[in-house]
Amino acid sequence: MKLYTRSGDAGETGLYGGERLGKDHPRVRAYGEVDEANSQIGFARSLLPETHEDLDAHLAAIQNALFDLGADLATRFGGPSEAKVRRMGEDDTALLEAWTDRYSEAGPPFTGFVLPGGHPAAAALQLARAVVRRAERAVVALARAEDVNPEALRYLNRLSDLLFAMARWLNAREGVSEPLWQPRPSSPNS
Repeated sequence: MKLYTRSGDAGETGLYGGERLGKDHPRVRAYGEVDEANSQIGFARSLLPETHEDLDAHLAAIQNALFDLGADLATRFGGPSEAKVRRMGEDDTALLEAWTDRYSEAGPPFTGFVLPGGHPAAAALQLARAVVRRAERAVVALARAEDVNPEALRYLNRLSDLLFAMARWLNAREGVSEPLWQPRPSSPNS
């Protein structure tokens, strides 16, 4: 099997089940943003110190779940392949909430707005958080036009919180100071 199919050369791609859509369709954009978030999490994992096996295992589980989420978004409700896809459920979101609580409780107290940075893996997790937020916005846009699994939105919303908590936890464990937002003084003309 060749990696390229040439079927997308005219600007269309196939949904799970065979329906063809433009590559700029909101549905394709939504699962494409999820794919980018997944890639960014993979990059963050590549920067993790080897001593953080639990964090790496959690991120690996999230990457697998994001593949499920992509399939969820690529499958229309009532379509021919719906029975084959695993839709995101409340249990997926609840797991993220439990992990967020765990990393938040084990991390430093929140004392102000945190800037992305610190340890390279923590900075990459913050970048992944921003990409997840963009994916969430793409799913919101899709949901305004078509039916979308509401748990997909909840999952992405919780995932961005979890990635923030993980980044803060990692900076603390690695002994790296968190960069904090320093408000700029008001300009004399304001």
